[in-house]
Amino acid sequence: MSSTTRPTGQPWAPLADDPTIALGPLDGRYRADVAPLVDHLSEAALNRARLHVEVEWLIHLTATGAVPGAPTLTDAEVDYLRDVVATFGPEQIAELGSIEAETRHDVKAVEYFLKRRLADAAGVLGQTSLPAASELVHIFCTSEDINNLAYAVTVRSAVHDVWLPAATGVSDALADLARAQAATPMLARTHGQPATPVTLGKELAVVVHRLRRQLARIAADETLGKINGATGTFGAHAVSVPGTDWEEVARTFVEGLGLTWNPLTTQIESHDWQAELYADVARFNRVLHNLATDVWTYISLGYFTQRLSAQGSTGSSTMPHKVNPIRFENAEANLEVSSALLDNLSATLVTSRLQRDLTDSSSQRTIGIAFGHSLLAIANVTRGLAGLDVDAAAMARDLDGNWEVLGEAVQSAMRAAGIAGASGMADPYERLKDLTRGRRVDGEGMRAFIGDLGLPDDVEQRLLALTPADYTGYAERLVAHLG
Repeated sequence: MSSTTRPTGQPWAPLADDPTIALGPLDGRYRADVAPLVDHLSEAALNRARLHVEVEWLIHLTATGAVPGAPTLTDAEVDYLRDVVATFGPEQIAELGSIEAETRHDVKAVEYFLKRRLADAAGVLGQTSLPAASELVHIFCTSEDINNLAYAVTVRSAVHDVWLPAATGVSDALADLARAQAATPMLARTHGQPATPVTLGKELAVVVHRLRRQLARIAADETLGKINGATGTFGAHAVSVPGTDWEEVARTFVEGLGLTWNPLTTQIESHDWQAELYADVARFNRVLHNLATDVWTYISLGYFTQRLSAQGSTGSSTMPHKVNPIRFENAEANLEVSSALLDNLSATLVTSRLQRDLTDSSSQRTIGIAFGHSLLAIANVTRGLAGLDVDAAAMARDLDGNWEVLGEAVQSAMRAAGIAGASGMADPYERLKDLTRGRRVDGEGMRAFIGDLGLPDDVEQRLLALTPADYTGYAERLVAHLG
């Protein structure tokens, strides 16, 4: 049965011929959330970056006098070349596609596209040396010289212009919520069991602190590039123009693109910087995933309520009372997809057979997908957090139903009193275990137990005044570490 045939044997209307129908969700239902990445990590953006590298290499060679006899470009000629990149749009994308259909080689197609523009320069500039500079286009370059720099430029801009602002935004939104709830007491649940109380703000602050560490790493990650020929030796350069310091030409060119020069490579730049970056982004994803699952759990416990208007959805299709935590569930799924792709990139991009194989070429085409799913998740968490209300009363009820969590405080105070010389403080842990393990203890029972311990008066009074809601230690003030 073909894909366009119903089980009845009757044909379905074909969909594949309609270019507006997306195969994947990032270019379909979620396009609006990930659209900013298209300007950086799409195939068209990569080709524009390739064109940018080729243009800048041509300008650099002429400006440095690296190739004797090459023309010196006028300001108008430089502006014309850079305008080729600046005006690279739908018409030029289509033209480049038609060239590639003939060359069957993406980088060679960019070279020919640029040479066409050099040939056409006289029609725009009049008298010009650009047509004569045609053989400088792509000179001394292997495809990977262009590709590694194009990927470096586009990945860096995607991270710093799109992903980092969004990721910082969700972290900042969570920090605002943490500060607002710094003093709101909440029962902790270690191993899912009632445990020493915290505050909601402190628990959220922990996540913010973790996210910010990853953001700082990502912002500081180096972006490396190389332009040193077919096997990284400057072989063609040295033979063709031996009087030029090609290492210096390469270094200044790569650094002029805003990248860090890698002097030691095979045919390919080793991609270690990419592996490091993707591992850091995947780690951010997993911390955010941890937040999404915890918030989901807090919603199920009633600690958070969701505003339907803010979540932007119908709850259940059949149970009208429900407001499902879909923002956080959607984020979970997309973070998992993103992290899986990033993990794969981190693991595979650091290896290449001998001096070159093409596995990296195919793998790198998924970079935009990996960042797209992460960006989509960030958008969902951001919206989800904006639609939450804290139910402090629900938390207070939970705390009041679990007085046994004061067992830690009481046995610790007994230990300290015993060390200070108070008598009758033996076996504090065991005595509290007998009282609290597997049993619910109310306030009256806990106070009666405390009153029978024979504690020093000041310690006894301090413990008698303690409630689960008060037993949060430094939690409120710890939130101040967020700044």
